[in-house]
Order: sequence, then structure tokens, then C-alpha cells
Amino acid sequence: MKATLTDNPSWAAAAPTISVLMPFLRDDPRELLVRLDDEASGLNGAVEIVLMDDGTGDAALTQGLIATVQAMALPVRLITLSTNEGRSKGRNRLAEAARGANLLFLDSDMRPDRPDFLATWAALVEADKPAVAFGGFSLDQAPTDSRFAVHRSMALKSECVPCAERSLTPEKYVYTSNLLVRRDVFETEAFDPAFSGWGWEDVEWAMRVSRRFQVIHIDNPATHMGLDTTSALASKYEQSAANFGRVVAKHPDIIADYPSFKAARTLKRVPAIGLWRPLVKQAALAGFLPTPTRAFALRVYRAALYADAV
Repeated sequence: MKATLTDNPSWAAAAPTISVLMPFLRDDPRELLVRLDDEASGLNGAVEIVLMDDGTGDAALTQGLIATVQAMALPVRLITLSTNEGRSKGRNRLAEAARGANLLFLDSDMRPDRPDFLATWAALVEADKPAVAFGGFSLDQAPTDSRFAVHRSMALKSECVPCAERSLTPEKYVYTSNLLVRRDVFETEAFDPAFSGWGWEDVEWAMRVSRRFQVIHIDNPATHMGLDTTSALASKYEQSAANFGRVVAKHPDIIADYPSFKAARTLKRVPAIGLWRPLVKQAALAGFLPTPTRAFALRVYRAALYADAV
């Protein structure tokens, strides 16, 4: 696979302690890059960015990105892949290119919720050197369009969880959208490249890591801007069923307490699941129904998909 490297003028001489790792596919990360670069003067060289285009194939976007990267004060390397290699392999590639002793995985559709976002991570690293830390996830800056209402409702319930609550089951609330990992930990436990499509590779990684290292949670959230329509979210759940089955096979003791597993096991015993499952999906897609009803239907649809994998 062809990989083209573009370094900005600050890259060569940098000696960072934190490498921000940012994969993207068909997204435009320039707004996030500009937001992060606003902190450059206060970081004293502690942070670099490694950005990877996972096979978008958009020459105009690439040229625009190169112009943005070259103008940034933060050290930045842009990796442009000729073809897509997937989420797990891509994150492993980013880690190989990074020079910091700490890796901050940050999705390109995230936006920091505070102006000292990178400085907060740098201060944590300097003071505590945690093995794994998750900063939190919000929808504070996300679009409020009605077409995203179901995803917003579900994410607020299950993902935008306060730090104290996340800390009770630390491996469960780990997403690569805002995740700090010490390099030696990642070199011991990398992402499993056998995961394909969407979903669960970050949770499975956290389950593995939590058996050997402490996973902590802090209050340094970022907003997920990339909410999905209900149809797109249902499609992602359809892709994720095999990945869910892989997690069940590898970590049956941990996932046994997860509501998604319990719901899937319950629905597996319901007759004719293949007949009524499409009807539940249609209810989730029905725009005339109240948002809570559609969100509940989509959760049932997800559990019914996962029933085939348990």
C-alpha cells in the first residue's frame, strides 16, 4: 500500500511527550486542526499531531490539508494512504509513526469542549503518567437537526456519561475518540486487526488492557460532531454484529454484565426473530413516531442483530 508522508516545518526538531493520533476517512479535519493549534504557544513543545487519511482519494482535500498543516505551529505529519486499511490497522500505523511516550487517540470529527484541552492532557501526563485515561464524550457542540434526534438521544443516554459513573466500569466507557494511552501499554496491547467494519474494537482493546493496567477517567471532554441519521446508525449496527460476537468469544466474563449482551441473550430465545426484526427497524426509521420510541426500537433492533452472535 502506498503511503505518502507530509511533514510541516515544526516536525523535524520536535521532541514531544504526547502524540495526537487522528485517523480520518472522507472527513475534513481542518477545523479540528486549527482548534488544536490555538493551544500551540502554551504547550512548550509537548504535543505533536500525526494525521492519517485512510484512503479518501480526494486530491482537493489533500491539497487543502497540506496547506493547513504547513501553516501550523504544532509539529504535524500527514500520512496519506492510497487505499483504505481499516480502523484497527490504521490506528496501529499511527502509533508506529508517533514519537511521543504518550498517544492521544482523537477522532477527526471531535471538537474539544475547553480551550485548554491539550494542556490538560499534558498536565496529567507530567503529574501522573497514567497507563490509560479517557477524557469524556459530549454532544455540547453537536448539531441539533431533527434527522439526528435518535442518535443524539441514544448517545446522551449511553455514551455521554459523567466521569464518576464512567469510573465504576472503566473498561466499558473507552472510545478512541478521546483516549490517552502510554506507549509501553500500547506496545503491549495494540488494537486487534481482525476486527473489521464498525464497532467494538476499542471496547475489546480496553477489556484486554484492563486485565493488566489501570484505566482511569478524567473530566476533559470533547464533542462528537459526527452524529448519524437513524438509517446510517442502523447500518453501522448491522456491520458491528460480527465484531460483537468476537468480543463475546474473547471476553465472556466481562461482557456478561453488559446490558447489550443481556438483551441479545433474551431476544435469542424469542421465536421468529428473523421475521419481526425488520419491523422493529422500520419503527426506528419512522419519522412520525416520538424520538424516545424510535430510540427504543433501534436499541431492540441492535439487540436482535446481536442475538445471532451470542
